[in-house]
Amino acid sequence: MESVELLAPAKINLSLDVIGQRENGYHNVRMVMQSISLADQVRVTKKNQGITITSNVANIPLNENNIAVKAWKTMAHNFHLSGGIQIHLEKRIPVEAGLAGGSSNAAAVLKAVNLLYDLRLPASNLAEIGQSLGADVAYCIEGGIALAEGIGEILTPLPTLPEAWMVLVNPGFGVSTKEVYQALNYQEVSHHPDTECLVQAIKKGDWRTVADQMVNVLEEVTVEKYPQVGEIKKALSDAGLFSLMSGSGPTVFGIAETKEKAIEAGKKMQDQWKTVLVAHTV
Repeated sequence: MESVELLAPAKINLSLDVIGQRENGYHNVRMVMQSISLADQVRVTKKNQGITITSNVANIPLNENNIAVKAWKTMAHNFHLSGGIQIHLEKRIPVEAGLAGGSSNAAAVLKAVNLLYDLRLPASNLAEIGQSLGADVAYCIEGGIALAEGIGEILTPLPTLPEAWMVLVNPGFGVSTKEVYQALNYQEVSHHPDTECLVQAIKKGDWRTVADQMVNVLEEVTVEKYPQVGEIKKALSDAGLFSLMSGSGPTVFGIAETKEKAIEAGKKMQDQWKTVLVAHTV
């Protein structure tokens, strides 16, 4: 096998709570993440030496600063892999959007290298390697729906919910996750998600209660700095959708009762916002 092409799905946060801060500056979180059908395509090809990375978009680093390159270098170092590699990222997930696009790309590279070099590592080992690259990479190895704790690396898989359709709206700019967390005073957060209630609703397959319980404590920070995020939330709510910002933003998603309602709401959003996408849970 000389080349592998894999899908790298985006994720949304059904909840995001910050419950503490460590001495190293990292925050302790409790959040529920869900994979969706919006996905990048990642092609990894062996070559004799060196590393090259290409993409269909220009607003990502095409060098060793890209987390996908870091994923290869980590695998090559850990398992003494010889030769080189070519990575092509066909990006469909907006960049710096709160959808874990970079983390999902890195996870796809870890899985591709595992296949190309016949390492036969289980997903748990790949997830452990992923932790050293970024908090969401471990989750992106398995995907699906999971409760994430610690700094995001302690994962508890949850039962699959019935398929749900949604509209994702991105205002056309990126947001720095680091800056949002730095601006958050978690001790002053007024409204936290009821994570236990949310998890129980997921176990019952009860989307209505899940939607009612969706809370992201980072919204206060991001909306204050970028009022457009609040405007998108209101527009999706006015269209009859249950809306929430994903991750540190700025992407906001709205869950619809049916696929048809998601498509209809998406059409309403297209006149005002740069990127409007319809997707479903996977």
